[in-house]
Order: sequence, then C-alpha cells, then structure tokens
Amino acid sequence: MPALSLPDPPLSDGDILLRAWTPSDVPAVTAACQDPDIPRWTHVPTQYTEHHAREFIAGCHGAVAEGRQLALAIVAADGSELRGAAGLSEVDWVNRKAEIGYWVAAEARGRGVATRAVRLLSRWTLEELRFERVELLANPGNELSQKVAEGAGFTREGVLRRYRRRHGVPEDLIMFSLLGVDLG
Repeated sequence: MPALSLPDPPLSDGDILLRAWTPSDVPAVTAACQDPDIPRWTHVPTQYTEHHAREFIAGCHGAVAEGRQLALAIVAADGSELRGAAGLSEVDWVNRKAEIGYWVAAEARGRGVATRAVRLLSRWTLEELRFERVELLANPGNELSQKVAEGAGFTREGVLRRYRRRHGVPEDLIMFSLLGVDLG
C-alpha cells in the first residue's frame, strides 16, 4: 500500500487551515471532544480523555506512512484556535477512493467550517492524490452533516441500511459521493 502524503503546503481558504496534528494539540482536542455531539455522530469515544487525544495524535503519522488514513487539524488560518478535525479513512488504493470524515468544535459551528474543510480536503484528494471518488457517510438523523455534504458539492446516492456499527450499535448511513468529474 502506498504511503499517503500530507498536503504541502497545508490546505487553506484564508479563514481555515488544515494541518498535521501536533502533541501541543492534545489539550484543545480533549476539550473539544467533551461536547456530546462529537461522539454522538462520530467514532470518537465517549468520556474522551487526554489519553485518548495523545493516542490519536501519536497514531496519525504511522497511519499516513502506511497509506491507511490521513487526519488533519482544522485551525484558524493564523493557527490561533482549533476549530475541528478532518480526514480520510477507508482508503482504497485499488479503486482510488476514500471516505472523508470530520467534526467541528462547538464554538466554531455555524460558520461553514465543516463545509469549507470538506471542500478543501476532497478537492486535494481528487486532484493531488488522483483518487476518483470521495465518499461521505451521514446518519439520517444528522441533518447538519447532510447539509455539509451537499454544500461541499457531494451527490446523495442513497441509504445503506445497517451499514456499520458506531459505539457497538448498527446504524443506517446515507452515502454521498464526490467524483473527480464533478469538479468541472
């Protein structure tokens, strides 16, 4: 499996910046993940601790080198505040596709952070990595995530019934996709 690479330079739209995680991010990640909406809609553990944050950040570089996943911090363009996380998982080199995921800190919500981050990372994945497809999965009850997908240009494909377990519970997920040909 080929190694992934970090975006170089980091991805930015002038308001947000997507960059590699660093050990100094541990306190901000721990604080952000206290928000119950993050584990509610993601695979982030409930009762998140600094130990979880340290393990997550320590594992990021190995996952990139192994070509399995890419995790990036979403920060203010000047690097002053953590606004969330975005990344690629389920990387499929044979079929040239990956799944995009994200979360946004409570205090950064409602400002388009997720939509802009998904747009930046998806475009980079399709153009720079030359992948053919980026997938985004949203729980049918997570209307905000569905709006993010649509706002970032993804197409809704349908509901995958009992597709995957989250926190041990099977869940339906809506499949959205963005293809290289969609970029125009």
